[in-house]
Amino acid sequence: MSKLKALARLLLLFFLSVLGTCNTFGQVVETTEAIISDPKKSKIISRFTPPKGFAWLRPPKGSFSEYLVHFPLLPPGFPIRDYRAIPVENQDFHMAVLKIDVGDKDLQQCADAWMRLYAEYLWVNKRFDEIGFEFTSGQYFAWKDYSRGVRTREHRKRVTFVETGLHDDSYFAFRQYLNIIFRYAGTISLDRESRAVTNNADIQPGDFIIKPGSPGHSVIVVGVAENVQKKRLYLLAESFMPAQDVHILKNPENADISPWYELDVAAHKTVTAKYSFEPTSIKRFHAIP
Repeated sequence: MSKLKALARLLLLFFLSVLGTCNTFGQVVETTEAIISDPKKSKIISRFTPPKGFAWLRPPKGSFSEYLVHFPLLPPGFPIRDYRAIPVENQDFHMAVLKIDVGDKDLQQCADAWMRLYAEYLWVNKRFDEIGFEFTSGQYFAWKDYSRGVRTREHRKRVTFVETGLHDDSYFAFRQYLNIIFRYAGTISLDRESRAVTNNADIQPGDFIIKPGSPGHSVIVVGVAENVQKKRLYLLAESFMPAQDVHILKNPENADISPWYELDVAAHKTVTAKYSFEPTSIKRFHAIP
């Protein structure tokens, strides 16, 4: 019996050691580290220092321009993600990502990104009656109408408005309204609702370079710097296709000043990190002074 007990004890110890080994190798070892972000550099104006000899131009208090230059950024090195929260394939052309969601549908693309930022600015400042955009068809749809129950109905590629009585002025409803705007508006309608900036000295954050079309493209001016000779440089941001995070562009054409750009309203062509605008068309939304 003593031999049987000893054998049983040895077998028990063997199985316990095997279980211990399996548990050891079966565990996932955490190797990720927390992203370290300097809160002093969490906004566009604080993270991006202009090239030597240049200084930030401070926009008027309370303006859309000021809203943009102080817009919060995700930590350095954060990837651009699409509407499915999947990093896009090419991560080589951006310097920072704006801290604003892109939604969960393939809607918030180039011109839509500008409309989202402007609508959010109006929302934050409780200027609800000013929120509204034209569709590519020319139809105008205001947030105040959506909030009181007006909805769109599409039939054979024609959009009509219907009264539903579903009053809702919540932020969630506001985002649903913007999805409708993104679906039916774009570079063609934004270009039509805007006026040309004809003087270089007048370019300000919130203006955009635009090529209307299906597809067209647009990029947003989000910062302006100036030197003593009154020469100016600009930061540009964009979304792209598929719908993805709004991001600050590098300047691959001029690494000496990247991510800053030189802009000229009279230029035959303006080349950005991912698009060539030909001709250069710099515009401002009609409701912005």
